[in-house]
Amino acid sequence: MYTKRKTKKFKLPKKRQWGAENRLDPLPMIHEKPSVRKLTLGRVAIVLTVFFWVLYIFSIIVRELIDGPQNYIFTMEAFSYSFVVSVLTFSSLMYLVSRQGALERFSKHVRTPRAKIDEYFSQNQPSITVLVPSYSEENQVIRKTLLSAALQEYPNIKIVLLLDDKPYPTDPADIKRLKEARNLGKNIMSFLSEPNKRSRRAFNRFVRNHRTRKTVLTSEVRALASHYEWAAEWLRTAARNEVIDDHVDVFFSDQVLRGLADDLASVAEALNMSIKDGARLSKDRVAQLYKRLIWIFGSNLEVFERKKYSSLSHEANKAMNLNAYIGIMGGTYRKEKTPEGINLIPTNHKTDKTVIVPNSDFLLTLDADSILLREYCLRLVYLMQQPENSRVAVSQTPYSSFRGAYSRIERLAGATTDIQHILHQGMTKYNATFWVGANAVIRKSALEDIVEREWDGRFEVKRYIQDRTVIEDTESSIDLAVHGWNLINYPERLSYSATPPDFGSLVVQRRRWANGGLLILPKLMAQIRERKHRNELISRTELMLRINYMASIAWATFGLIFLLAYPYDGRLLSPLVLLAALPYFLTMASDLKYCGYKYSDIFRIYGFNLILLPVNLAGVLKSLEQAVTGRKIPFARTPKVKDRTRASLVFVVFPILIIAFSLFTVWRNVEVQNWGNALFAAFNALAATWAMAAYIGIINALSDTWVGLTDWLYVENKSKKSEELTINKPKADWKSILYYGK
Repeated sequence: MYTKRKTKKFKLPKKRQWGAENRLDPLPMIHEKPSVRKLTLGRVAIVLTVFFWVLYIFSIIVRELIDGPQNYIFTMEAFSYSFVVSVLTFSSLMYLVSRQGALERFSKHVRTPRAKIDEYFSQNQPSITVLVPSYSEENQVIRKTLLSAALQEYPNIKIVLLLDDKPYPTDPADIKRLKEARNLGKNIMSFLSEPNKRSRRAFNRFVRNHRTRKTVLTSEVRALASHYEWAAEWLRTAARNEVIDDHVDVFFSDQVLRGLADDLASVAEALNMSIKDGARLSKDRVAQLYKRLIWIFGSNLEVFERKKYSSLSHEANKAMNLNAYIGIMGGTYRKEKTPEGINLIPTNHKTDKTVIVPNSDFLLTLDADSILLREYCLRLVYLMQQPENSRVAVSQTPYSSFRGAYSRIERLAGATTDIQHILHQGMTKYNATFWVGANAVIRKSALEDIVEREWDGRFEVKRYIQDRTVIEDTESSIDLAVHGWNLINYPERLSYSATPPDFGSLVVQRRRWANGGLLILPKLMAQIRERKHRNELISRTELMLRINYMASIAWATFGLIFLLAYPYDGRLLSPLVLLAALPYFLTMASDLKYCGYKYSDIFRIYGFNLILLPVNLAGVLKSLEQAVTGRKIPFARTPKVKDRTRASLVFVVFPILIIAFSLFTVWRNVEVQNWGNALFAAFNALAATWAMAAYIGIINALSDTWVGLTDWLYVENKSKKSEELTINKPKADWKSILYYGK
């Protein structure tokens, strides 16, 4: 049974921003079971939202159109206003429905006993390969991710770091960083070698001593307990030796290393108690416990760089980094040197120089800034191996945020992340799960069903994970459903991922999230048709949740802009609109409190969303641009640097314009005594001003504005040497002519 652990007190070297988060201990791994009262209130919130929306449409819109003056402008305003209110209410309703689904799942969730899982994996050991795509990440960040994967309690696991940096950099700092990254796998395996060797020796001794015995001696159980105690102390020592620079380091040290140590120590204590009680453990159970230690410390780590090989795709996005490696799994290759680089050529002849890439039953895709808790692989693969889940392609635990954020914006972005965790759990209730790319266990055979093949010259390019849009996980979710596969969110908190710590990096992330949903909608319609053709039951709730997930950013962004910018007739305003939105805001405030935040954060999130309006709008417009031009939008990775990321001029200026226009709207409506619009505009001005000051920062905004206004004055200075190299570069080299011909 897992209980909440108190985080050890750490003195953190980094200074916190006022209004940031002091709490370091994460939320419990297992969601508490909601009360009957909470479930009932959730249903009431759904009913009230629909009731007040219907009441508003009939009592205000219909009444004004039938009984009011037949004015064309007013009629158009009435229809447009009712449309905006309806789509925003629909998104609120989908929030409440998802949340209710999550609460119902939490109330019914029963954790599979660990002994049952150990028994299964002692007889069945499906292989899993952990793929960690990385580009320009800090090595300390990657190390924590790899080590959290290496300490998974899984019997047959391989971890591959997919380095996507330039393989031959010229900058000394990049050379040093890349060299360290290439050695991460070896260093981690060396770090784990002592407990790995010790646990293997202990298990081999146990097998030799009990080859002919049917019972386990008390001395053997005592020896097993001592091995668990030693492993727990080794992990605690490793935790003490960790360098603590920030809250993520605290999480890794306390929840990954010490958390595993406490778990092993509790097993040792239970074994010693069994001896005192005179209990007899079976030979199989003792063997399973020995194997568990081997599974924990016996991982295999490798590093793979696709850009070293000219025969693999070099498209600059995470999806193709993953696809390049997945596409060569299960093959044997010889290296062929060419003027363009090294080609991997399939071969049937195995030698010492051939490259062998084993296949795998399951894949785990894991972002380089994410951390897994110890039973992630074990429980998710066990779930997928059950007969009723034979058609489950993806199983995941939508990631939670690290607690103890240093900045206000990281704390609030983390709050929205934790809310999304709940909503994704609820979407599984209605078979509307979407793959969230930060971490997921994927059945390899499902990927083979959706692979698309094309030829680039003489080399085949395989696309398992779509890169047509920058939200590759969402599109792949639809592809899997078209082929009859399902997706599941496991209702526990077993994965964590970093949240952008400043406005500039958050802009990059949220702009990418807003780009692509509209492009995937036609695929959703194709999926629905295909499933109907297979006579599958498709609920309206599933369809509405999927449409809302992909299109809500677009219509919510345009809807809020209309409400902010257009001076609607005051007769269209009604308390019923607020009453229809009230259940949404009250339940979100309750969910924020449930996730360890404050009720008042609901107002901060509102202001936060206001200043992100131009960011979301830019992402939506990029989707429309791709739809019109047919050209893929470049994948923008979220910057992960210790220094602040500068925000583009437009995203700093637009929040100022929102504040200014809201104040102008207040003045204009006070003049005509339109008090409803005036109050709404005043609230927007206040919320956006607070968000601007708290989450962008006045000094940062001025700095980014100045840089944005003056940046065009500076031109990159090309060295004379590089110009000469360009001018004197030969038109063709002799190696290319001899290899390819003229």
